[in-house]
Amino acid sequence: PYYMGLIAQLDKQNKAFQSLRLQVIPRIEEARDLVGINDPLEEVNHSPVKEVVHCYPDRVAFCVAMLCPVYCRYCFRKRRDEESGLHFNRRIVDQGIAYIASNPSIKDVLITGGDPFIASDRAIEHLLSRLKAIPHIEVLRFGTRTPVAMPYRITKKLCKILSKYHPVWLNTHFNCAEELTPEAEYALRNLVDAGIPVGNQSVLLKGVNDTTAKMLALCRKLIKNRVRPYYLFYPHMVSGTRHLRVSYEVGVNIIKSMRGKISGFGIPNYMIDTPSGKIPLAYDYKIGEDGNDLLLESLHGEIWREKDARG
Repeated sequence: PYYMGLIAQLDKQNKAFQSLRLQVIPRIEEARDLVGINDPLEEVNHSPVKEVVHCYPDRVAFCVAMLCPVYCRYCFRKRRDEESGLHFNRRIVDQGIAYIASNPSIKDVLITGGDPFIASDRAIEHLLSRLKAIPHIEVLRFGTRTPVAMPYRITKKLCKILSKYHPVWLNTHFNCAEELTPEAEYALRNLVDAGIPVGNQSVLLKGVNDTTAKMLALCRKLIKNRVRPYYLFYPHMVSGTRHLRVSYEVGVNIIKSMRGKISGFGIPNYMIDTPSGKIPLAYDYKIGEDGNDLLLESLHGEIWREKDARG
């Protein structure tokens, strides 16, 4: 309701709101996509027990929730649409915690879903307390879009609970500057004031954030609210999302053109997520070599000669 209200509000103000509609309103183009795949990250193959995705040696994604405040039309877990009974399912959670506790190599747990903040404060704290009790767990993280789509969920009470289990980190998911409303900014302030580092992960989407101007506007607003632009993801080839995908070069050029226009920590890492992990996509500023000198392209398109340590 909040997100639909935001669309209606922007409509009344005669402002462009296509960037919001494209993310949540179903379109006929979804039914015309015949090339998309169901599980682009092969999460099922990387799940030794149900809902624990173990791709990296030192960390896991723990999918405890199956509900979200909005249904993102580009969601890479669309394959789960018909599943039910998985939201904070006690048996599944117990099984996942047992697996994590039995693997000392796991240092970092990402609590995700769905959206874990759809659960009650009590359920969230119970899960945190159990994970925190595992001796080898060093970091707990949350992936949530509630600051974007249901910001009133991020209460000071919830943030106080989270802060009891530090170090707790959080990544949220703003895709465009229009989503950073006063309500969203208040939610973010509650989090960072509680000592919770907040990062942002965006997905590069056609018509939403696929220009330098749009990405700069988003990142400027994020850092103004003490949120680090963390990742910009190349969109997955998920079924029904062809109309939202762009060439990978669009993202490379956006990131390249942001250099020198915003502080370095305001530029996200452009990534493609694969079944074997994330791969950076970046513009190569190295032109070549001349003897022991590196030949580099400067931000202004000039050639810079840098003596290499070999010389």
